[in-house]
Amino acid sequence: MPLPLSGIRVIDLTRLLPGPFATQLLSNLGADVIKVEDPEVGDYLRLVPPALDDTSYAFAMVNRNKRSVAVNLK
Repeated sequence: MPLPLSGIRVIDLTRLLPGPFATQLLSNLGADVIKVEDPEVGDYLRLVPPALDDTSYAFAMVNRNKRSVAVNLK
């Protein structure tokens, strides 16, 4: 049975917690979420402890099931 948002693509330009959490909910419902990050800084949530190796638990939690790309928007 397909998920409700299967076939929908979402571009995620958000940072920190509220936006990535909202797009995570969309990905849980089947949307294809593409996270766009600044190549120099990335998402600030990557720096929030605790972390395992180089990945913040919080970042991994709200960005699962997403694809990502780094783009210089300037």
